[in-house]
Amino acid sequence: MAATAAETRVFLEVRRQLQSALLILGDPKEGAMPLDISIMPSSLQVKTPEGCTEIQLPAEVRLVPSSCRGLQFVAGDGLHLRLQAQVELGTKLISVFNQCLQAQECCTFYCQSCGEVIIKDRKLLRVLPLPSENWGALIGEWCCHPDPFANKPLHPQEEDCFIGDSFFLVNLRTSLWQPRPELSPMELCCVSSDNHCKLEPKANTKVICKRCKVVLGETVSSETTKFYMTEIIIQSSERRFPIMPRSQFVQSVIAQCLVQLSSARSTFRFTIQGQDNKVYILLWLLNSDCLLIESLRNSKYIKAFPLLEDTLKAHSGSAWSAVKVLYQPCIKSRNEKLLSSWESDISVHPLTLPSATCLELLLILSKSNANLPSSLRHMNSFQVAFLKM
Repeated sequence: MAATAAETRVFLEVRRQLQSALLILGDPKEGAMPLDISIMPSSLQVKTPEGCTEIQLPAEVRLVPSSCRGLQFVAGDGLHLRLQAQVELGTKLISVFNQCLQAQECCTFYCQSCGEVIIKDRKLLRVLPLPSENWGALIGEWCCHPDPFANKPLHPQEEDCFIGDSFFLVNLRTSLWQPRPELSPMELCCVSSDNHCKLEPKANTKVICKRCKVVLGETVSSETTKFYMTEIIIQSSERRFPIMPRSQFVQSVIAQCLVQLSSARSTFRFTIQGQDNKVYILLWLLNSDCLLIESLRNSKYIKAFPLLEDTLKAHSGSAWSAVKVLYQPCIKSRNEKLLSSWESDISVHPLTLPSATCLELLLILSKSNANLPSSLRHMNSFQVAFLKM
């Protein structure tokens, strides 16, 4: 093996449930210096005459050096090997989008992009999950009498919050027409000639942050508003607005949505579509128990796209819980045949997000794919990516 310490890359993918790990070391170049690799239970060490690269593993991860197998050299990647990893399974992730939604608690809704207060000090007496989008079609199987829910949409009351697949439903009463201090940062796009907000059939009912002009959601009825989880942070009113890089937040919310939906509904394929029902991405959840440990990550994509600047903060040996996904972009009429097949398959679940967020997610997936070792970037006809939680 040959590489320089300054150029040595370490990529470790740990599977919690399988208690196994894939380790890829270096991007060796012919004619470079010799490379000495040491694998210890709690760390990895790569030595060359010019220096040493050492990565400390998270406390909950322990490697078993004697279990190394499948050793092979892959041109362009480096040294591949698999080994056993002992991983503690007791750690639970805290959901980004419902950790603060507790009944009887006073909450504040913020725009995630700029931190503007959208709804201030709203006390929620009921926080309830919504049924699946196709629940109405199953009523006939549940009831032996006429549908008791016919023409009765599920709209929240004044102190309710309903949680959907990728959105919240809240009741804003008449606040959008008579702005109160806590709702002043919001506006409707459907503005009539007399300068008042008014709902009209088939009108543009997007809800927009007045400060940064990001689409936060849309009006569902005269009193009910849908806020997308990727655009809103909900915190207890006693806490301050948590500053989180946009890329990290979007990844975390989408990853947790995929994990929860796959667990609750046994569905693993998703279409990511905009508010206009245009599909941007086909997404296939592969693994949800990954832990990634990377060192010396490529920064050329970070410099080109400000959305990804948060990754500059990732120091050598950063460890992330993540989900592994397969994806195909559908922009500019790409993959039309595959898209048609997925849309006609009832096992594929649609997730609706603002169009701008769909493009952000596609950029995040593309960046993740480009940063993987080249041998891991494709699986059959799909591209591979990780979404960090």
